[in-house]
Amino acid sequence: MSMKTKTSFNRSGLALAATLLMALSAPLSQAGPGHDHGDAPAAPTANGPQRLPDGSVFLPKPAQRQLGLRTWVAESSTLPRTLELSGTVVMDPNAGGLVQALVAGRIEPGPRGLPQPGQTVRKGEVLAYVRAAAAPIEQANQAAQLAELRAARSLADKRLARLRELADTVPRREIEAAESEAASLAERAAAVAGGLSSREALVAPVAGVLASANVVSGQVVDARERVFEIVDPQRLRIEALAYDSALALDVGAAALAVGEQRVPLSFIGAARSLREQALPLSFRAESAALAGLALGQPVRVFVQTRTRITALAVPAAALLKNPANQSILWVKTAPERFEPRVVTVQPLDGVQLAVTSGLQAGERVAVQGASLINQIR
Repeated sequence: MSMKTKTSFNRSGLALAATLLMALSAPLSQAGPGHDHGDAPAAPTANGPQRLPDGSVFLPKPAQRQLGLRTWVAESSTLPRTLELSGTVVMDPNAGGLVQALVAGRIEPGPRGLPQPGQTVRKGEVLAYVRAAAAPIEQANQAAQLAELRAARSLADKRLARLRELADTVPRREIEAAESEAASLAERAAAVAGGLSSREALVAPVAGVLASANVVSGQVVDARERVFEIVDPQRLRIEALAYDSALALDVGAAALAVGEQRVPLSFIGAARSLREQALPLSFRAESAALAGLALGQPVRVFVQTRTRITALAVPAAALLKNPANQSILWVKTAPERFEPRVVTVQPLDGVQLAVTSGLQAGERVAVQGASLINQIR
């Protein structure tokens, strides 16, 4: 190897060693913003449901079908001004009744045993018996009176027998008087004996369903105590409290919301005395949907007045709340885009609401599945 070649090789080795030394001694570099591959969650894809920066929601068609989304076209119309009142379910006096004990005593089962709440009963059916209970001194007086009557009856029967033997010499009127006296004593003794062991039959005054049963076998009840309560579940009355007495003169129509069904109410009239500083309004309801209601259950009554307003009727299920606790509706502005609208609403009939501002006629409002849109983040 020549001297020139050997010198060139030594220079190349020194240059490689210097490069490696600089690489090892150099500090570790950090990735810039946006280039970190740590544990940060992956960014959402543009093809899935997501909340956009302007507050609207992007919802693809497949996701809309999965959520069962349905929309409602809002139409402007003239609607009655409606007030929402607090009401209570009460018994219709023409379709229900109470069973009360007339005397104090002990409860005994009827022919079919003691009925249970929810059981159907017929008019005139014996529900239970009340074995009359009396104080010991009263029982002793009745027993003494019964003994006297039986002794007097025995003497009357013997006297009647002697008179019948002397029928040829005794006037007929004396025999008839003796027969009448003996019969009278027999009936009086039977009446007193029946009073000592009598029991009162508790009979159903109307046909219907037992709303309540407040006794068990062997229970002691007082006179006028409520034992059973019978109601027709398809014929009930609703009492609502109105704090504005002028409303009684401006009632147009009324409705009751039972689940998703609207039950029309017939206005009976208003009371003439205040209750809890409010005027009770009575409504009549007859519908199979009332079978799910119970006596005393609080309900919401929607009373429509004769005053008219211009608004848009939308289903009540479309109304939601945003994080600021404002009433909003989700409006479909594009095939896959929904925007929240802050609206002002008034009650209508329990199933629908009257939108007075924040919504335009012809816009499509999300009804079914609107609560799921509200949860997309």
